[in-house]
Amino acid sequence: MVVVFFFCWTILTKFTASRAIFGYSSFWKGKICIFLLSVECGLAQYTKLGYAGNTEPQFIIPSCIAIRESAKVGDQAQRRVMKGVDDLDFFIGDEAIDKPTYATKWPIRHGIVEDWDLMERFMEQVIFKYLRAEPEDHYFLMTEPPLNTPENREYLAEIMFESFNIPGLYIAVQAVLALAASWTSRQVGERTLTGIVIDSGDGVTHVIPVAEGYVIGSCIKHIPIAGRDITYFIQQLLREREVGIPPEQSLETAKAIKEKYCYICPDIVKEFAKYDGDPRKWIKQYTGINAINKTKFVIDVGYERFLGPEIFFHPEFANPDFMESISDVVDEVIQNCPIDVRRPLYKNVVLSGGSTMFRDFGRRLQRDLKRVVDARLRLSEELSGGRIKPKPVEVQVITHHMQRYAVWFGGSMLASTPEFFQVCHTKKDYEEYGPSICRHNPVFGVMS
Repeated sequence: MVVVFFFCWTILTKFTASRAIFGYSSFWKGKICIFLLSVECGLAQYTKLGYAGNTEPQFIIPSCIAIRESAKVGDQAQRRVMKGVDDLDFFIGDEAIDKPTYATKWPIRHGIVEDWDLMERFMEQVIFKYLRAEPEDHYFLMTEPPLNTPENREYLAEIMFESFNIPGLYIAVQAVLALAASWTSRQVGERTLTGIVIDSGDGVTHVIPVAEGYVIGSCIKHIPIAGRDITYFIQQLLREREVGIPPEQSLETAKAIKEKYCYICPDIVKEFAKYDGDPRKWIKQYTGINAINKTKFVIDVGYERFLGPEIFFHPEFANPDFMESISDVVDEVIQNCPIDVRRPLYKNVVLSGGSTMFRDFGRRLQRDLKRVVDARLRLSEELSGGRIKPKPVEVQVITHHMQRYAVWFGGSMLASTPEFFQVCHTKKDYEEYGPSICRHNPVFGVMS
């Protein structure tokens, strides 16, 4: 698990087209810009940069830094001079990966910042080189993984207030921002910060319960199935059937097929019969270019279209060590939560991340989850001999067009409200009370 940073900066002149979405008022005229910094948990190891008020980040770069490591040999004065030069001689993102003579470092691993000095240098280039921003003129919003430690919050506060001299900082939880992003869906009648967030990216899937803006940390569950596993599974299926794919391009081809052709089917048995009955209608053709000899290769894409993402609901297809479907995991998470929030959680299951973008993912999850809940209610009635008739439970899975960058968009949306300034910790507060003020942040987000 690796932490990913987003940066976002508000440009007031670009808000005109988004007023209907964000609902801000004349409060914004002449006010200071906001700078959003988000910390997101996942295995994708990418940093997303952009501007608050926009729907997507403007830059996406690898979260790595390349530094020059030299042996400590020679005159002490010379070493001091070289150290000063080395402090400026580093690269981040794609530039870091393209520097074979430099040592590539990943400041964050498994959700923990391992090297705060490298993290500070990484953020320095992101702010000044990519966004060309003056941090003293911008407020920051940072997001964190659900189980981030208070000490990490303090370290981040020290860097942002002391090294970059920012005027204000707010640290938000990713799942809360994903819930806020779901307010753009037509399915949402009431804006609420209570719900289940299914966050699935390239490397990992998390099921996170949130009650009134606070994460129920003891009930979070991790699913070892995500976008990368689907790609590997499709690659395996293609290897067994197609011989025309260049070996060095098999993974790239599988990923392209996943993104272009895959979908969630309602019934896998009926789907097999559908393909067997009319293969010309359902089998697609993918055309690729051999990277070595530049010739074309064409492959048929059949069962892979629905078998790939099916591992969310039948994980045993790809991982024999994990047998629990995503609908069962969601149900288990909700059942582990306090009884008074279970019904609101079932009513607001929110999807977040690129791996939830498959067609009909939300519809299939809602159907399967509803079946699990109804089966439990019937069993309860049977065990009571018919004396107890449980009240039906409403199950709703929220899908919306901002799922891919849900955390980003939620932060962009909430940071575009006047209330954001009121909940930020200011530089004055930091100087008076120290970094401990950032151990806790007030919940906000229900916009007027």
